[in-house]
Amino acid sequence: MATNGSMIDDQGKMNNFAVEPKVYVDEQGDRTGFTPYAELLNGRLAMIGFISLIALEVFTGHGVIGILKSL
Repeated sequence: MATNGSMIDDQGKMNNFAVEPKVYVDEQGDRTGFTPYAELLNGRLAMIGFISLIALEVFTGHGVIGILKSL
C-alpha cells in the first residue's frame, strides 16, 4: 500500500521514500554558453563599443589613453 511517497509494509511499519519528480524536456532551450544568440549579442556590443571609442576620439581629440592620462 502506498500513499503520497510513504509505504506501509506487511508488519505495519511505515517507510517514507522520496517522491521522484516527473522528468521533462525544457522546450525553451538554454541561452548560456557559445550559442548563436550569445555570439550575435557579443558582436553587436563589440560594434557599439568600437563606434563609441571612435566617437570619443573625434569629439575630444584624444584617445582613451590620453583621457586617462589627463585625470
